[in-house]
Amino acid sequence: MDNRAGEMMVFARVVEAGSFSEAARQMQMTPSTVSKGIARMEERLGVRLVERSTRRLSLTDEGRLYYERSVALLTELDAIETELAHGAHNAGGTVRINASVAFGVLGIEPLLPAFWQAYPKIIIDLSLSDEIVDLYLDRTDIAFRVGPLPDSGLVARKLGSARRMIVASPDYLKRHGTPQTIEDLEGHNCLGFNFRRAAPVWPLREGGRIVDRAISGTLLANNGESVCRMALAGVGLARLADFHVSSDIRAGRLVEVLPEAGHGETEDIHALYLGGQRVPQRIRLFLDFVVPRLQSFLQDATQGCQAASSLAFKADNPPS
Repeated sequence: MDNRAGEMMVFARVVEAGSFSEAARQMQMTPSTVSKGIARMEERLGVRLVERSTRRLSLTDEGRLYYERSVALLTELDAIETELAHGAHNAGGTVRINASVAFGVLGIEPLLPAFWQAYPKIIIDLSLSDEIVDLYLDRTDIAFRVGPLPDSGLVARKLGSARRMIVASPDYLKRHGTPQTIEDLEGHNCLGFNFRRAAPVWPLREGGRIVDRAISGTLLANNGESVCRMALAGVGLARLADFHVSSDIRAGRLVEVLPEAGHGETEDIHALYLGGQRVPQRIRLFLDFVVPRLQSFLQDATQGCQAASSLAFKADNPPS
């Protein structure tokens, strides 16, 4: 019978104990049995896993890789058995998540209390930033991304789409006027972003095509929440996703301007995570819980903005 799981357990204990003799003592085995077991593993794999000396034990590069992968597999094996024995409710571990500030605050955070009701032992490590992170380098399990996806080995689950809207507060428009054409933006305070991938332009629809229009203003921020708050305070115009401003538009705190300039321009939103033969249970449970709810959140936001825009159009164009 294949006993590689048992061998992995012995090897991991040797690494963590720092010696064959200490590992043997902890497992109630003889040092020679442990040493011969590691030697059989090395022979089967065709590589040396540990460098042996009278003073200390050290790992080779191959040994370090085998240890890291073994611990991951053994942890997942424990999770599978726990799930079968006690149910998914007792699943544990940490899920490391990255999302933009607005999507995290408005979309993800409201779901967490109900998630913990279902899975109270899972720890959520949530980082919010509008900068794009590298899942490998930043040890991130799931990243929620808005916009086009680069080619990668990541698995993507589509949540929906978002439309970019130019918005301003009624107070700002009362003081500075409502832009009627794209050229009018030159006379307005257009709030922007300062992160590396940002450019001082707004992609806008002109004559059936998308054109990058240069903008300028008194604020450059590294997240959409700051930009939205300044727009709400009447500082200037902002170009933000519909899910970000939907509640403010429906409440009349923000008004969409130049809607024709943004019509048709949408960005897909995905949940990205590392694939493989088996996604860890804690990650699978989190995705299965939040994905359908986030899909509904995005759909409701789009429909809310469309309904508010329709009402505004009827108010501005009463029947004759």
